[in-house]
Order: sequence, then structure tokens, then C-alpha cells
Amino acid sequence: MLGPRVWSSVRQGLSRALSSTVGGWASGEGRKVDISGVYPPVTTPFTATAEVDYGKLEENLHKLGTFPFRGVASLAGFVVQGSNGEFPFLTSSERLEVVTRVRQALPRDKLLLAGSGCESTQATVEMTVSMAQVGADAAMVVTPCYYHGRMNSAALIHHYTKVADLSPIPVVLYSVPANTGLDLPVDAVVTLSQHPNIVGIKDSGGDVTRIGLIVHKTRRQDFQVLAGSAGFLLASYAVGLMSQGAIGGSWRCQLAGGTLLCGRRGGGLCREGTVLELAFRLCSLPLSLWESILNMLEMFSLEIYTL
Repeated sequence: MLGPRVWSSVRQGLSRALSSTVGGWASGEGRKVDISGVYPPVTTPFTATAEVDYGKLEENLHKLGTFPFRGVASLAGFVVQGSNGEFPFLTSSERLEVVTRVRQALPRDKLLLAGSGCESTQATVEMTVSMAQVGADAAMVVTPCYYHGRMNSAALIHHYTKVADLSPIPVVLYSVPANTGLDLPVDAVVTLSQHPNIVGIKDSGGDVTRIGLIVHKTRRQDFQVLAGSAGFLLASYAVGLMSQGAIGGSWRCQLAGGTLLCGRRGGGLCREGTVLELAFRLCSLPLSLWESILNMLEMFSLEIYTL
């Protein structure tokens, strides 16, 4: 079932993707939201039998709710079912249940970006609609990648266009080549930035030149670029990301410690001239970023998994 749906998207090509926009961006038109700011990801804890540990998840969410996040102007919200949330290991019902519980536990004034990407366009649309129904404010859609060799700009534009057309909530593109082996091409990002229901991209590739190019080429659109890791945040600021934002695991520690990373409208550390302090703090982390994240979460008594 999956194969024909993917191949159908591939065969349609760029002309079909562009022509489909003429009919008028159905569900999401006029639903633009400001996604600038910082988004710590919510991890998914597991039991010893590899089941989602909802009890530990709720404990984590309670602890997150008591962190001094609310006074941090740059904290826009949270990401659930991203890479840190280990969504590939969850069933569809588990993915929705996790989003439901996160929405119930976190402050209503914080945006919830929920990862809804699947390999087929139809499955992604269905997951996106379902996540909107359980409280997601925006859908973060990772690139389909199984048929890697066929995932060119035309196929990806068609895929994201159909998802955005039918999504009742804004869509955020998600490019994470370390996990998918696929970078969302810049020309595809520029084309998709013109869709009224696509509000931005989380770029986790770490190519600062690429990030700067995307910022430059989409500057006339209502489109925001989020750096996907702390490792290249400073460099991203240097190429124009100053007023936009970031998503990364280490923000949980940095923000909980009271550090103001960046103002939602472009101030924070950069404007105060203390951005080097942030850079030194991040550079002082152990070599393994994942080990660092785990250590930081343990420091704040957050449960990740118990395997």
C-alpha cells in the first residue's frame, strides 16, 4: 500500500505540484502563526518492555511546567514527536496519545509543534489532521525518505503541497539529513514558502551557508527558519537567524538555568553582547551531544527511558 502512494507522488512531478496550488490552498489558508522563538523538545520515556511510559511522561511534563520557562520571552513552546521524541518507534495511536497528554499538561499560551510526518502523503495528511484534533498548534513534517533516490524537488513539493492543502493547522517543514539521508532542497523550500499554510522550516542539517541562503531567498515571505540544533545556533545568527528561532535538546537546560537565549523579535544575548558566553557554555559540553543532553536531563530529574 505504501509503495504506490509514494510512487504516485513521484510521478506527478513539479508541474502537478504547482498546478495544484491554483485551486486555492484549501484547509489552512489564513492561519499563519508566529513560530519565532525557542522550542525545547519533549522526550518519550519507555518502560523496560519498550512500551511508552505515560506515567514518567506526565512526571516529566509536570517538571517542565515548574521550570522557569514562563518568564523567558523567547520560549515560544515545545516540540513533541520530533527526533528527540523517537516517533519512529511509536504506533500511530501512541503518537496521538503522547501529543494529547503533552497538550493537557503544558501551558496553553505555549505553542505545541507536533511531528506528523509519515512515509506516504495520505498517511501524513491523516496523522496531521488527527494531531490537530488532539491539540497540536502546528505540524512539523519530516521529509519522506524510504525511496531516497526518487525524493527530488518535484516529489517533495508535491508531497508538502498536498499536506499543507489539507492540514487544518500550519505546517513546518522538517529537514534532518542525519536521520533521513535527505536534505530538503533549497529550491523546494523557496517554492513551498509561498504556500499560505506553510509557516517555516526546522533545518537540522547544520549547513550554515544553506540556512543563510534559505533566510535570504524567503525573506519576502511570511516564513521563518528555525535552527535545529544548539551546535550551529551562533553561526546561524550570523547569517540572519537573529529574529527567528531554534529547536534543540540542550535548550531545556539553558532555559531552566535562566539564560535568555534570544528575544522573540531579535534581541536577547546577541543584542546584549553576551552571545559569546552562550557559545562558550555550549562548547564546554562533552563531546557526545546526546550524552550531554542525557546528563542535563538527569540533572533536572527528567526520565527519558528505563531500558
